[in-house]
Amino acid sequence: MAKDAEGSFTIVVPSNAGQPAIPHNSKVKLKISLVLPTGERVDRIPAWIKYVTQDLSVSPVYDARFWNPPASEMYQFKHPRPKKPDSARVYEAHVGISTPEQRVATYKEFTRHMLPRIKHLGYNVIQLMAVMEHAYYASFGYQINNFFAASSRYGPPEDLKELIDTAHGIGIVVLLDVVHSHASKNVLDGLNNFDGTDHQYFHGGSKGNHDQWDSRLFNYGHHEVMRFLLSNLRFWMDEYHFDGFRFDGVTSMLYTHHGIGAGFSGGYHEYFGEDVDEEAVVYMMLANQMLHSFYPDCITIAEDVSGMPALCVPVGLGGVGFDYRLAMAIPDMWIKILKEVQDEQWDMANICFTLTNRRHGEKTIAYCESHDQA
Repeated sequence: MAKDAEGSFTIVVPSNAGQPAIPHNSKVKLKISLVLPTGERVDRIPAWIKYVTQDLSVSPVYDARFWNPPASEMYQFKHPRPKKPDSARVYEAHVGISTPEQRVATYKEFTRHMLPRIKHLGYNVIQLMAVMEHAYYASFGYQINNFFAASSRYGPPEDLKELIDTAHGIGIVVLLDVVHSHASKNVLDGLNNFDGTDHQYFHGGSKGNHDQWDSRLFNYGHHEVMRFLLSNLRFWMDEYHFDGFRFDGVTSMLYTHHGIGAGFSGGYHEYFGEDVDEEAVVYMMLANQMLHSFYPDCITIAEDVSGMPALCVPVGLGGVGFDYRLAMAIPDMWIKILKEVQDEQWDMANICFTLTNRRHGEKTIAYCESHDQA
């Protein structure tokens, strides 16, 4: 094995008679040469694995598969990325629930049935939820186990590539709902306790646990964690040709209290005080700077309820660098007045204020509902 300048070890396994040493779609497992005090030897799914599958007749734990299809089976992209729209009209979609039938839909079915409908409705951006592999399906894809694996529930990776390429062919931009704010607590098929400790990828102790989400919190100050997450973004852009990301849970990342029990009045002491997680802010600045440098038409959207100033100001001007922030007060307002107020009693001044309340010079995505409301 060879050690690089960053301290990572690599090994090249030579081909076997011109064929890959590990056949395509083989089950693989990472065996760490470590025995815990309990006598347990640590087996893990590789952190960078690109495809995992589940056989419930054997175990609920996911199996890692070495995804390396031959050229004849590899999807070949046909269409260039569309130009970034001047005005984004975003359709949020979950592949698995995009069918009226009581089953999990597939990438191919979404491509065949949903893309024409979304185009016909006039949308120019699709935000795909629940793509990164997650063992707990009811989490809507927000408790990630395998950050580099496209969910096998909906089909193989090549089918997702076809979905994105087909969307590009009809002029639709495709964003990935990326979850870098936390991760699943799963051990056998996730990152938790990966090397037998609780702090390889995450903060150790209680600081590394999100009490409300029952999940693990990344240590953004750790160099290798930073590399892991940044490379994850580039992987989805390069391998699948996504056009950008909606960053989930940005409020949780911005503050050490994660927004739990916090009320934001708009005072600058809330945004620039000791509760701000500076390491997480630096990570988001690096992520946006990297993405917009390598992919000039990349779109990044922040999900933040706190109103953090300069969140959507370019990094070069002192901001965090997102293109848009979600106007999260708008759907709550509509639902409240629809449920509680008669039509003739609607407060038009309040409606106008809510629709126009935004940070000066920062773009927002105004919407009526998302999965949070549904």
